Amino acid sequence: MSELTKLQVVSYLAPSWFCFYEAIVAYVGRILGVETQLQASQYDPLQDPILLTNQLDLAFICGLPLVRYSQVVVNQLQPIVAPVMAAPRYQNSPVYFTDVIVNANSSLYSFADLAGKTLCYNDLGSNSGYNLLRHRLLQGEHPKNFFGQTIPSGFHQRSIRWVVEGLADCAGIDSVVLEQELRDFPELSEHLRVVEVIGPCPMPPLVAAPHLDNSVIEQIQAALLQPDAELQTAMTKVGVKGFAAVDLSDYEAIATIYNTAIQAGYEVIGN
Repeated sequence: MSELTKLQVVSYLAPSWFCFYEAIVAYVGRILGVETQLQASQYDPLQDPILLTNQLDLAFICGLPLVRYSQVVVNQLQPIVAPVMAAPRYQNSPVYFTDVIVNANSSLYSFADLAGKTLCYNDLGSNSGYNLLRHRLLQGEHPKNFFGQTIPSGFHQRSIRWVVEGLADCAGIDSVVLEQELRDFPELSEHLRVVEVIGPCPMPPLVAAPHLDNSVIEQIQAALLQPDAELQTAMTKVGVKGFAAVDLSDYEAIATIYNTAIQAGYEVIGN
């Protein structure tokens, strides 16, 4: 491989953390002494030409598309690190939850109360917004048409607001995204209630493409495990305590959940 001069980085995750990803990428650039470029993808990762043609170097990606892509293209994306949240519920592990939310003024207080209601989800490829809810239906022996209607919102942040505004009855939200949204807009907390917590599940990682030298990947990992003061400031703003080293085996549980639901006929839930 020729000498590395630039890193092309893509984020497939919620936009509320984009500034944090910018801080991570800037830090990696400082450590490696290279130019960096970060962009928020407008594509589903499994349909992104940049990923499919191996043009990216690093990516912030949800665990579900990571394992689905890895089932098709072996050894393509290598997890490096994942954030560890500071809040006690995360128990010093690189995990998150799906918080199932409803409007605080509703009469919905449990998962069972959601039968026949309208669920909004960010996208079908989301682990927190769709896959884990589908798994919850299967675990609870609920029918796949448990929800009266399912509607896509495109983003977790939009799902949150649809529940607040009464456009949907419930949504499964990545707990990290929900917590960040409540930090940014604390007034939302009085309009929301969590009726179910699903998880924990492995945190979305930073992954590397196979064309990067192992020495570069190891240098990135080592740097993020020992962040400098500037990155630590950015971490504190989003409630991140640190990073943990991860590999693809840490995400096998997500693949199992996904494959089990599909095999059981729960590919699509709702009417």
